[in-house]
Amino acid sequence: MDVVRVRTDLVAVPVTVVDSHRRYVSTLKADDFVLTDSGRAAKIEYFASGAEHVGLLFAIDASGSAREIIQQQRSAALALFSRFGPGSRVAVLHFGNFVRLTVPFTSNATGAESLFDYKPQENAGTAIFDAAGAAVRSFDGTGGFSTERRIVLLMSDGLDTLSSTNYKTVIDTARLRGVSFYVIHFPRFSPRDGRLEPRPATKGFRELAEQTGGRYFRIGNARSALDPKAQPDLGAVFQAIEDDLKGQYVLGFYPGEGSRDDQMHLLSVRLSQPRSKFKVNQLKSSYNLKSEP
Repeated sequence: MDVVRVRTDLVAVPVTVVDSHRRYVSTLKADDFVLTDSGRAAKIEYFASGAEHVGLLFAIDASGSAREIIQQQRSAALALFSRFGPGSRVAVLHFGNFVRLTVPFTSNATGAESLFDYKPQENAGTAIFDAAGAAVRSFDGTGGFSTERRIVLLMSDGLDTLSSTNYKTVIDTARLRGVSFYVIHFPRFSPRDGRLEPRPATKGFRELAEQTGGRYFRIGNARSALDPKAQPDLGAVFQAIEDDLKGQYVLGFYPGEGSRDDQMHLLSVRLSQPRSKFKVNQLKSSYNLKSEP
């Protein structure tokens, strides 16, 4: 009997292209791109525009400091899930002074409301970057398609007090694995000069989004901060994620057997005909393949 070997080592590289006005360019074809693997040209054997598969991880701040925004975070998560969750792989992670993957990745998220229920931790600090690192690692070995778009929706007040993980390490790891952060910042407000001012987030909080191909959003104002019944306005978040998913491309290639060397291989994508008004944003920068036993 003939043995048919199915290759599973497709390396997928998601990219977006924007014009000089930062609008997505969605009309390009495979031959408009040049892909290199450690400086060597790689044949593009898979090409797709838009997002055929999406892996969504909701990272929700359950620390004591976030007690006042727990309901807002839950409402935001449910609203985002209803828009982008069905048909996708979904996971939920809560964090405070410790990190818990409350719901591992599943494509059968029935009863979605219960996925986001979690009591805030009493008098807990906040380990945002530890949680962000755990969120990225949660994609490892969880199945899914190699061509899926991987997104972490991180919601928090932005005040990290406990992390041992450096935000730059998280960003490097996210870029390696092709994970983009969409950071939804519910700032805390404190009085200053007779009025309420938002407390600045810990350095690196916004950078998680800006340096991984995602987006940063600050939700709410002083008035909504004083209204426990205020509902977050997520219109801009919905639109940004929809635009990103529609405006992305996925380029795929099969590395040679010599690439199974446990080494890091650098990826680069550019346009075959340089256009000064177009910019390529590469969401995955490297890969490594384990040598076969």
